Amino acid sequence: MDRTPTTLSASSKTALIDGDITHIARAMRLSLQGDLAGPILSPTYWRERLYKLLDLGNLTHPQLCAVDSLLLQLDQFEAEPPLPWDELAPATAALFPPTHEANAGHRA
Repeated sequence: MDRTPTTLSASSKTALIDGDITHIARAMRLSLQGDLAGPILSPTYWRERLYKLLDLGNLTHPQLCAVDSLLLQLDQFEAEPPLPWDELAPATAALFPPTHEANAGHRA
């Protein structure tokens, strides 16, 4: 069986890069939100993924803009990391205030 390497057309490469950018945009946001232990994947990981896309070369203008936007989001995340859970306001602070006075007596 003769196996010849197949090359992707320009439109196929563009579609694969578009898919990768879309995936990174969705997954990065959720990953950085993380859980109680912090981000699931670090900003360094996402930055490396984006730099690999840039290293491919021949990205379209919209693709370059999208990658640049994601890199700026990473910069912002690193500049203003979310508050640790123990510094957030207690859950009771979000409750609605009581509709009656606390010391008011009930009438019979």
